[in-house]
Amino acid sequence: MRQAKLLKNIRLGIKTLLLHKLRSFLTMMGVVFGVGSVVAMLAVGEGASKEALEEIRKLGSTNIIINSVKPIEDDSGSQRSPFSVVMFGLLYEDERRAQETFDAIERTVPVKIVRKEGRLGERKLDLRIMGTTADWFDLVRRRLIAGRSLTPRDGRKRAGVTVLTEYGARRLLATERTIGQSLRIGGEYYEVVGIVQSESGQEGSIQTPDKKVDAYIPVEVARERYGDFRTEISAGSLLREAVELHQLIVQVDAIENVETVANGLERMLEGYHKRNDYVISVPLALLRQAEATKRTFNIVLGSIAGISLLVGGIGIMNIMLASVTERTREIGIRRAIGAKRRQIIGQFLIETVVLSTAGGLIGVTIGLLIPWLITQLAGMPTVVTPYSIVLAVGISMTVGIVFGLYPARHAANLDPIEALRHE
Repeated sequence: MRQAKLLKNIRLGIKTLLLHKLRSFLTMMGVVFGVGSVVAMLAVGEGASKEALEEIRKLGSTNIIINSVKPIEDDSGSQRSPFSVVMFGLLYEDERRAQETFDAIERTVPVKIVRKEGRLGERKLDLRIMGTTADWFDLVRRRLIAGRSLTPRDGRKRAGVTVLTEYGARRLLATERTIGQSLRIGGEYYEVVGIVQSESGQEGSIQTPDKKVDAYIPVEVARERYGDFRTEISAGSLLREAVELHQLIVQVDAIENVETVANGLERMLEGYHKRNDYVISVPLALLRQAEATKRTFNIVLGSIAGISLLVGGIGIMNIMLASVTERTREIGIRRAIGAKRRQIIGQFLIETVVLSTAGGLIGVTIGLLIPWLITQLAGMPTVVTPYSIVLAVGISMTVGIVFGLYPARHAANLDPIEALRHE
């Protein structure tokens, strides 16, 4: 009985709204754009956050990444002797001390970086040579596309082998056989034994240890063929640098020990390095920070979009108050023939909820379309979550109830006699 009565009132409310189609449509637009902006903005924020979080997770939540950096005083361009050598960064001894000092460290992966030109026939590409061990591919997971990755045997035999990224392989080995190809890097030849996909989101940043132009070789080979010194001549000046290790990746046995070991490593390095020539990056801490930033970002975006819904709600209240004034005589007749105040309130509330709910559903459609267009046209990742849709529709219905309650109560409190006299 109640359901039939409710359906009857809903049909009556829709019929009343359709009597003024343009006015109802314009009133609904505030809710449409409000809901659409909530869904779209949360989708953009969620997509950006998810991409950043995924890149950090791929680095391993139990890993600690230490990078060598040139001290500011050595990079200031001050005059120095052409025969002087700038020495900075991590040492081979740092890796040994870390292994011996902390029981929670499972393994360490040294990385030595050299920049050389890769050449195959007429094709050439500036490569970043990554001298490392087989464990690098376990700690920083990158999908193997073809062949194999480095093995401990490659290091023991000082084998001249290399693993390219997909980008490097396409630039240098296009139209050629890939695995087994002999590639000239600098003045040395290497056999291509594998191809991996580089998934670095922020190339060259401290957070991501790989680039799309990387070529991986055994660290023993890098030490033997390239040494620790680098000489560069540019603009008439001579630059001589000495760096033993450019990067050190440390794997800890458990997540709960990561931050303790990171703090211990920092104290240990401070004791042996007189200058700030290293930076410690903890993916676990970055992950927590990124998740906190994501929550804050979503709250800010949701609040900004919520203002549009507030404006839409004020529009609904304004129109419903005008509707009460127009329908004063109708209200007086209904009260005179026995309609109760709660029935009048219910009738006007139904109309506002129908307006806001219809606007909410249209807004959700627009909110789904906008992220899709952003992804297609701008290439930005967007993620529409179910909770954002439920939140937007729920808020739109709440707006209809809250902002429709005052006009409904105002209509119900009209004096029937005065209402009947209204022209």
